[in-house]
Amino acid sequence: MREIEMEEKNGTTIIVMTGDMDYVMAAFNIAIGAASMGKETNMFFTFWGVKAIMKGNFNGTSFFGRMMGFMNRGGINRIGPSRFNFWGLGRWMFKQLMKKHHITPLEELRKTAMDLGVKFHPCQMSMEVMEIKTEDLIPGVEGVCGVASMLEMADRSKQTLFI
Repeated sequence: MREIEMEEKNGTTIIVMTGDMDYVMAAFNIAIGAASMGKETNMFFTFWGVKAIMKGNFNGTSFFGRMMGFMNRGGINRIGPSRFNFWGLGRWMFKQLMKKHHITPLEELRKTAMDLGVKFHPCQMSMEVMEIKTEDLIPGVEGVCGVASMLEMADRSKQTLFI
């Protein structure tokens, strides 16, 4: 019987589908932990998750695209908690509580992840549907990719998380 040599899988792939503050915070914290352990770490941002890597400018080219961009403007400082958002008041309250308890703000978590080599990959289909252009994304984001590329990343990983 021939022994098949297997490539050691040591990476982490995190699929970020939600654009809610608490979920995005968890995703960045996990990515920072994985990268700190020396793991190749990739984050795939799809649907509302793309908001976490957007600059925060208005986007969209069609009437509906501009409406969606206006009502759901991206940018890490605009995302609110999954519960108790209260039309933006919850976001402000959570930021105050985080500051009081010395919790690292989302923008700093994102920067730390990038500094540690975590690669950010926006979903091509999500960007097309929501009419988000690459110019709407923060600097340092890896190339736009589709599900097949994300699955290749996941295949090379020891763990894949869906948030």
